[in-house]
Amino acid sequence: MASVTIYDVANRAGVSIKTVSRVMNAEPNVRPATREKVEAAAEALGYSPNLSARSLAGSKSFVLTVFVDASLTLEHWAGERGADYLSRVQYGSTLSCREGGYHLMLELIDHDAPRVRQEVNGLLAALKPDGVILTPPSSDNEIVLDILKKSGTPFVRLGPEQDLPGGLCMRLDDRGAAREMTRLLIGLGHTRIGFVMGDPLWGSSRARRAGFMAAMAEAGLKVDPALIQVGAYTYESGQQAGKALLALPERPTAIFASSDDMALGCLAAADEAGLSVPGDVSVAGFDDSTASRFSRPSLTTVRQPLVEMATSAAKALISGQVPADCDRDASLDHVDAFKLIERQSTAPPAKAKVRRGGR
Repeated sequence: MASVTIYDVANRAGVSIKTVSRVMNAEPNVRPATREKVEAAAEALGYSPNLSARSLAGSKSFVLTVFVDASLTLEHWAGERGADYLSRVQYGSTLSCREGGYHLMLELIDHDAPRVRQEVNGLLAALKPDGVILTPPSSDNEIVLDILKKSGTPFVRLGPEQDLPGGLCMRLDDRGAAREMTRLLIGLGHTRIGFVMGDPLWGSSRARRAGFMAAMAEAGLKVDPALIQVGAYTYESGQQAGKALLALPERPTAIFASSDDMALGCLAAADEAGLSVPGDVSVAGFDDSTASRFSRPSLTTVRQPLVEMATSAAKALISGQVPADCDRDASLDHVDAFKLIERQSTAPPAKAKVRRGGR
């Protein structure tokens, strides 16, 4: 039996296919009697609209696109570890898309490529998305933002560092979160703290480093340059950074890595060095990834509400709250709350434990 098409519904209801599409898309300016007639015809025929039929009445594609960094995502996938950040962004935005009758597409963007302008233009021409969710570093890529604005494509920037015009900004206070985590470690009695920074090209990396430095300065603690290692938001880079920190003549009593993947790499480095966590060295991360809860020991970390941010971003695009030509202002800039999650990987340094025990 042939599948029912929009033309079948139009013929049964005695209206045009554009009218059927308007009804299926819940668009205004359709008379109630006509709407009832079309809905009755669709129900009688068992019609389910597809994307191409739904878009006939106007310019909507009913597709949202998420731009993610190609190199980092492919590195995670190649290592068969998945990509927790991306998974949570997909989960949150998919929830809103399913609710709103939209489809979600993921696109890898190579930000280092000289053809990034041609690549993004090609994607927009092929997909014609009704909106784009930008994850770092797309959130701060001026070429990408310029293309979206010129094409009239609404967009939401997740975790941007720069206050650039256009779109809706949904950000976490990375600096404040890193400062609070560093304060937590200082409060436990740690004064020699190592810090593993993410890729310097990412705004979140620089913000988290700034938060770490601010907390150390507030506590009157000097930071030995050797205690700051640069990673790349990957397990391997965290493991390498952890090895370097733990090989210092005076090793740190705590390490704060600015992503959970890098923190897990530091746990591995400690294990290879024959050190216990948190007995010999405390380790803290940033993200509250799934792995952070099941590692041994479980990881103290910062929870950033990625699922909630992605859900809100998709809802804003679907509902039309983000006009393509809007400039950034206070009403289009939302800061989400972070939360410190204290688990088994952090504790007072060994000497502090002895003092507290009265020995």
